[in-house]
Amino acid sequence: MIWQQLPQFIVSGVTSGSIYALIALGFCIIHNATGIVNFAQGEFVMLGGLTIISLNQSFHVPLIIAFPLTIFFVMGVGALLEYGPIRHSKSKDILILVMITIGASIFIRGFSPMIWGKMARTLPPFSGESPILILNAAIMPQTLWILGISFLVLACLHIFFLKTDTGKAMRAVADNRLGAALTGINVDRIVLLSFVLAAALGATAGIIITPITATSYDSGVMLGLKGFSGAVLGGYGNFIGAILGGILLGILESLGAGFISSEYKDAIAFLVLLLVLFWKPSGLLGKGEIRKV
Repeated sequence: MIWQQLPQFIVSGVTSGSIYALIALGFCIIHNATGIVNFAQGEFVMLGGLTIISLNQSFHVPLIIAFPLTIFFVMGVGALLEYGPIRHSKSKDILILVMITIGASIFIRGFSPMIWGKMARTLPPFSGESPILILNAAIMPQTLWILGISFLVLACLHIFFLKTDTGKAMRAVADNRLGAALTGINVDRIVLLSFVLAAALGATAGIIITPITATSYDSGVMLGLKGFSGAVLGGYGNFIGAILGGILLGILESLGAGFISSEYKDAIAFLVLLLVLFWKPSGLLGKGEIRKV
């Protein structure tokens, strides 16, 4: 009987995996532009969920308006993080910059209960709650919203990086920061834009997952960790790898919860991650570094 539920597990896994993929892309964008790991990425997700809840439920702003307003707000937080402590840090050592993002994460997580409290909050589904039955899987309308919005975001990013001058400049900075600067590219502006884009991706993930999973001041920690794991699993810094790693991680979680126990789904997913990294440290689509000795 449990094998008949496999389609449901796959649907659930792809749904959560799409969220992890968006978060993983945020990690990759900042890493490619700066070389650092932004551990505040999970807080962007949390801010996205709680901000749209406040706009919609406290200020009665329609979702269609609250959605972009929330993204713009979180983008502003991302810009402040880069323009403030990251850019003006006296030390540009990677470890110091990573510690700054950890400090920002702790600050945001500690400040948020003063605004939203500590109770978990949720948002009504975007369009109804009647499931759609396909094979043996019950697909909720919110799942379709998550998949559709995730696909739209990925398509827009693909066009942005391949077709626009700014996107090409970001790719140039990711490939060779010094070389890009020598060709006249404003590297500081590109780094700022990377934080803004990562914040927008995190906010989008937080908004679309909130109707399914309640959001609280500390919910960004685990989501950020899973997004980071998805990025590492796929090949850190590789955009296609981030998408693949995020979705694969979500499916592994769902299968672990279905075939073993929901209590161990996190442990199973991270165990598989460790095994993959032991076998191929650069991730599934990552390339190993070549060093002269």
